[in-house]
Amino acid sequence: MVIYHLTIESIMKTFDIIALGELNVDLILNQIEGEPEIGKEKFAKQMTLTLGSSTAIFAANAAALGAKVAFCGMIGDDSFGDLVASSLRAKDVNTRFIIRQKKYATGATICMSYDEDRANLTYQGAMDYMSLSDINPDVFTETKHIHISSIFMQSGIKRDLLKILELCKQNGVTTSLDSQWDPMERWDIDLKKVLPLVTVFMPNETELKFLTRSETLEEAIEKIRPYTNAAVIKCGSKGSILMRKGMPDRKQAALLNKNVVDCIGAGDSFNSGFITRLAAGDPLDKCQEYGNMTGAVNTTAAGGTTAFTCREDVEKVGRERFGWSR
Repeated sequence: MVIYHLTIESIMKTFDIIALGELNVDLILNQIEGEPEIGKEKFAKQMTLTLGSSTAIFAANAAALGAKVAFCGMIGDDSFGDLVASSLRAKDVNTRFIIRQKKYATGATICMSYDEDRANLTYQGAMDYMSLSDINPDVFTETKHIHISSIFMQSGIKRDLLKILELCKQNGVTTSLDSQWDPMERWDIDLKKVLPLVTVFMPNETELKFLTRSETLEEAIEKIRPYTNAAVIKCGSKGSILMRKGMPDRKQAALLNKNVVDCIGAGDSFNSGFITRLAAGDPLDKCQEYGNMTGAVNTTAAGGTTAFTCREDVEKVGRERFGWSR
């Protein structure tokens, strides 16, 4: 089954991909002297203030891979919002569709790192208020593809998800959806209605089991199969599974890194590789292979974007360290 067709209209689009998702800053605290306790104060020896959000990692890395990328999200009219916008522009992500809102503050996550564990506390702020009525209609006409992510962090987008997907379909725009983790653990998406409107669904295996109320991955896959056009399920060190309507599932082994720096953003980096190739017109099996490679390259440097300087460098690391070949 062919999911994506290159047409004159799609070739002439301003953008290859528009990322629609959450935006926030991350305040990262390291070398913390003990866990927080009510009524007491503890010290951290290191602090970093940086661009946060998994969707921003996706957008930045897709741009580094050569795609023309824009971002649609909501931030406050404040210094954190300035940091978010300038950081995206520095990564060659177009910020034309970012909404500055005086009424709400920019979201922020405090990340407290303890060796290999983290405790996060997030203030959603502006990201939680953006809805379809805030989005510039040009978003649906000026791109080949829209990637939607982290809907449980954005109640307005979650509420309007079906309308957004229907607008994409009406305008011939392909879509991908990575719902991400639900902090409230309700997992309340109507997959029977949502999945038929999504070109590629992109959960990880844990999220898919929660979304489908399943005990095993196999059970979860069978539950979504009747409604799914295509899905790629990220399984960490076990690789990924590609589902396509009317075709057998395709398992792709992970490209394992023996010297992992960290895994922050590995799933988002997989998404960026997969969707960059989808927007370029590659078949889904080649998108899957490329996504596995970009997810692996992510683990060779600290943070979610450090390894993504340009497409040539990423592919060189993929070839030399992981034996990847196009």
